[in-house]
Amino acid sequence: MHSELMRTGVQLPLLLCQQLPPVPPRLDPSRTKALAKPRRGSPIPPTPAAPARAASFFYFSRPVLPNGNPGQKSCRSSQRYIFFLVGGGGQRSDSGEGGGGRVCGAVFFFSFCNTSCSGECLALLTLSGSSNYCGLRSLVICCYCRRHRSAEPELFMQPSWSSQASRMRGSRQTFFNLFCILCLPLLLKAASSPPLPRGNDPPTTSLPSGLYKGHTCVGCVLVVSVIEQLAQWHNSTVKAAMERLCNYIPEKLQGFCYVLAELYGPHIAELIDREMNADVVCHSLKLCKQDPGQPLCHLYAPPKVGLSAAIRKAKSIMKTSKDLKSFTGFSSVCAFPLLANLCEKIKYVMRNKLPFEDLDGDKFSTFPTLRGYHWRGRDCNDKNTTVYPGRRPDNWDVKSDSNCNGIWGVDPKDGIPYEEKFCKGADSQGVVLLGDSAGAHFHIPPEWMTVTQMSAKSFANLPMAFTDELDWPQFSEITGFLNSTIGGWTDSLYLRLRRRNRCNHRDLQNISQNGGSSGNLLYLIKSLARNQLLDNPAIVIYATIGNDVCNGNRDTLAHMTTPKEMLSNVMQALRYLDSHLPNGSHVILTGLVDGRFLWDNLHDRYHPLGQLNRDITYSQIYSFLDCLQVSPCSGWLTANETLRNLTSERPRSGTRWEVSPGS
Repeated sequence: MHSELMRTGVQLPLLLCQQLPPVPPRLDPSRTKALAKPRRGSPIPPTPAAPARAASFFYFSRPVLPNGNPGQKSCRSSQRYIFFLVGGGGQRSDSGEGGGGRVCGAVFFFSFCNTSCSGECLALLTLSGSSNYCGLRSLVICCYCRRHRSAEPELFMQPSWSSQASRMRGSRQTFFNLFCILCLPLLLKAASSPPLPRGNDPPTTSLPSGLYKGHTCVGCVLVVSVIEQLAQWHNSTVKAAMERLCNYIPEKLQGFCYVLAELYGPHIAELIDREMNADVVCHSLKLCKQDPGQPLCHLYAPPKVGLSAAIRKAKSIMKTSKDLKSFTGFSSVCAFPLLANLCEKIKYVMRNKLPFEDLDGDKFSTFPTLRGYHWRGRDCNDKNTTVYPGRRPDNWDVKSDSNCNGIWGVDPKDGIPYEEKFCKGADSQGVVLLGDSAGAHFHIPPEWMTVTQMSAKSFANLPMAFTDELDWPQFSEITGFLNSTIGGWTDSLYLRLRRRNRCNHRDLQNISQNGGSSGNLLYLIKSLARNQLLDNPAIVIYATIGNDVCNGNRDTLAHMTTPKEMLSNVMQALRYLDSHLPNGSHVILTGLVDGRFLWDNLHDRYHPLGQLNRDITYSQIYSFLDCLQVSPCSGWLTANETLRNLTSERPRSGTRWEVSPGS
C-alpha cells in the first residue's frame, strides 16, 4: 500500500504547476439519501470502480441532512472535522487481487465532540472504506446518537463559516493542499534567515520549538495585520477581508487558505471587531508564545490596558480556543506511515540542497523549483546520468546533446560537428555560487504586505516562491538567467559569460542557503556537481558575506564565528574544491560586508506593513524579530550602536588573513 501511494507521491512536484484531474463530483441527492439511512446492520454498499485519484479534501461542520434541513435524528453540535483522504484507484477483488490495487486512508488533523443531541453520542466520525469501497470516491460520515436504544447513521454536509470554503470540496488542486500542509513548515524553516548550525554536520531537518514560537508568530502577526488593513482599506467586514485575501492567492493554494480561515477566522474576526491588534490576537490564539522569564514580544504599541491584560481579556472572549491546539502541530503529519516517506524526501531536499525531482541522480532536474533548474542548469535528459549541463561533449555531440547547451549534430556542408565548430578552443566554463541568502536572492515582495497595492497579480508567484524557499535564484546577480518578475532586468555573471560564449548555456549552479555561513557550507558544498575528468572548468564564487557574524541569539557576540574558525572553514572548502574541480577552474573569495548600512538607511523608514497607517517602521520590525530570536542579524539590526560597531569589528578582523606560501 505504501509503495502504491509513493508512486503517486514522488511525482508531487510535477503536479504543482499542472491542473489535477477533477475529484469525483458530489454525491447525487438521490444516492446520498439512500446512503444516509441504510437498513440497520447492513454494510455500506460498494461503489463502481473509478479512475485513480491522488487525494481529496473534505470539511464538515455542524451536521445537517443532505437537503439542508436539520434532521430530527441528526447530532446537532458544533463539531468540526478537518482531514485528508489519501488514496489511489484500481479495482481490487475480495481476495485482494486486482489491477494496481487500491489505497484508502485518512489523515485526521483533529476532531472533537461538543454535542447537544438528546442522546449519548457514540460516534462522531466514521470513514467507510474497505477492499471494495474507497472513501475517496464516496464518503459517508455517520453520526450515531443513542435514542430509545437505537442508533441510525446520518450523512451530513454543510457550508462552512467562509462562504467560499465550499470551493475546496471538489477542487482540482486538492493534492497541492496536502503537499503544502505537509511541506510548508519545512520550506519556512529552509527560508528562515538565521544561520544554520555551524560545522560540517548535516543541517537538522527537525522542526524545533523555535519554529512555532518564532516564525509562526511572525506569520500570524503578518497575516492578521493584512486582514485588518484589507478590511479598513476596502471598508468591509473582517470576514470579507479574509475571503478577499484567499481570492488573491493562486488557486493552487486557495484551499489551504480557506482551511486556515475556517480554523481561525471566527476568532480573528471577533477579536478584531473588539479593536484588538494583531499581537493580542496571535497571543490569544497561542500562535505567539512567551518563553519563561522573557518579555511578551509585540510588533505594535501595547494597548492602554497593557499587553498582558489585553491578552487575558481576549482569551476570556475566545473560550473555544482549545480546539485549535492539535492543528498547530504541523510536524505530526510526518508521523503517519503513508506520509513518512514523502516527509523524508522533502527533508532530504532541504538538507542536501539537491533536486527533489532527479530521475537519473546526476544532480540536475527538469523541474524548476524544489532545488530544480532555478538553482542548477536544466537537464535535457533526466533518464541518462551521462547527460547534464557543464560536461565536455561526448564525441563532439554528433548524435545527441550530451551537455545540454543546445548545440549538437553535424554540419552537412563540411561534415564537421557543430559542437566542434563553435566550441572547440572556446574555453567553456560554468559558474558556481557557494553562498547565503544574498546569493540565493532571498526576497519577500512588498506588495504581499501592502494592501493598497495588493491584488491577485501580487501573489501570482506565491507557489513558486514557497517551493524555492522564498528565494529567487533565477534572478540573482551570479546565476540569474530569467528577466526578473520582481523588478528590474537580470544582468548576472552567468548571462555575461553566456553572451560571450553560447557554449556555456545552462552551465550554472547556485548552492546557496538562507543562513549559510563558512561553517555549514562545508556540508552544503558536497552537493556540487562537477566531475574532474568529464566536465568543463568552472568559476566558483565563494560568498558567505554575513552569517558568520549574524545570528538571532540574544547573546549574539558569543555565537559569532571567530577569525580562526573562519580561516579554518575557508581553507577546508578550498581543499575540497581543489580535489573536485577540473583543471583550469578558478575560485573567487569575497569578504564579509559591513552591515551597519542596513540600520543607517532603513531604521526610520516605514515597513510595507506600516505604510497604510504609518505605524510600523523597520526598527519596530527588527525589535520584534529580535525578541522572538528569529532576527536575521541581531548584531546589525539593532538600535544599540555599540553592538552594531562590535559586530562590524569581527568581519574586519576575520578577513585579514596571512596565508603562508604553500598553504
